[in-house]
Amino acid sequence: MGSEEHRAPKSGLILAVNAGSSSLKISLFKRSPSPSPSPNDDSHAVELLLTSTIDNISAPPARFSFALAAHAEGRETKKEPVERVRDHASAFAHFLDYLKREASIDRAQIVHVCHRVVHGGDYFKPVVITDESYHHIERLSDLAPLHNGGALSVIKACIDALPNASSIAYFDTSFHRTIPEHIAMYAIRQDVARRRGLKKYGFHGLSYAFILRAVSAHLQRAPVSLNLIVLHLGSGASMCAVAGGQSLDTTMGLTPVSGLPGATRCGVIDPSLIFHYTNRAGRISHDRSLAVDVHVTEAEEILNKRSGWAALTGTTDFGEIEEEDEGKWKTAFDLFVDRILGFLGGYYLKLGGKVDALVFAGGIGERSVELREAVLEKAACLGFKLDPEANGKVDGDESVVVDVGKGKEGKRVLVCRTDEQLEMAKECALDSRFWEE
Repeated sequence: MGSEEHRAPKSGLILAVNAGSSSLKISLFKRSPSPSPSPNDDSHAVELLLTSTIDNISAPPARFSFALAAHAEGRETKKEPVERVRDHASAFAHFLDYLKREASIDRAQIVHVCHRVVHGGDYFKPVVITDESYHHIERLSDLAPLHNGGALSVIKACIDALPNASSIAYFDTSFHRTIPEHIAMYAIRQDVARRRGLKKYGFHGLSYAFILRAVSAHLQRAPVSLNLIVLHLGSGASMCAVAGGQSLDTTMGLTPVSGLPGATRCGVIDPSLIFHYTNRAGRISHDRSLAVDVHVTEAEEILNKRSGWAALTGTTDFGEIEEEDEGKWKTAFDLFVDRILGFLGGYYLKLGGKVDALVFAGGIGERSVELREAVLEKAACLGFKLDPEANGKVDGDESVVVDVGKGKEGKRVLVCRTDEQLEMAKECALDSRFWEE
């Protein structure tokens, strides 16, 4: 594994890697010559060179996409079937081969690899992967069995394929370290809770960090002056109350399964439900494809992979659900809106009604005109008003942040195109620990 500190030449490239349970998203950046050290002015910290996505990894054939930035040269491809990809390691190897062959970029130019790691426990800052930090993340796999295992397999592949680059872990839990103790704790014996790390950690932190910076720049206000309610709505969905630029509360808890329902997650339930659902809840699942290098109980498989919209409608595609206005599809849509409104109302009270903006992000938050309409129809009583015309034109606006509300003073309604890979790359470029003087 790497050393505690790895300073690299400023001319080196930054690779940002985001591992899903069956996918791998990769972005390659170069560091700007003199990135601004100001957290409020980081728009030019890095320059995107290319992006790549490999999905269907666990259900071959995998599909490979590769897109170059406008100024780069090379061949692009879209959803090309790749038979040789069978796991995250072979997916990463395929990307590196393609990088050299079609974009003429040598892997030796990559000096840092930023990895999105869902659960960091009490790690609050990015860490270079060493034997110690690797095993710490490994131990946390019990709390994120469908995520940390996959991330670890990619980290292994990166270290093997890029031995001279440092692998740096960026944790989704870090953004939520500011949640007050009484909000983060569960009403259980605290000696047991402390010993076993049982508390609310929160997730999607890299997305929330990006959104906070982007909204701050859009409103031309310092992050510390902002109170926001942010909705990161995608296959995995969560919300966050941001008070004075810091996380006050978030819907996910000890694990990502709590809070809002998602494509295959149940969201908040009575914790006893699982024992009534199946008497096999505590047994290890026999489906080893559900996790990488960790064991998954029957309960975790049900709550994480056999629930959510898939269980209600038979599809994980929210676009299909919102197109149907009857039967189980309408019920699933209404259920999702109901859960969002419950947290929205609670967060509005926690922020004392002083909310500068309601921000929609994530694949659904950014693309679903109908969902934004349904939420804002109910939220109008709190002073958030939607502009139907602007709401319908979001897809045609390439801005990072788009106004879709009526009125310009207070209680704004915004859509933000979040980018976790860009957030990691920016943080890496601005971190003096990782660069030569």
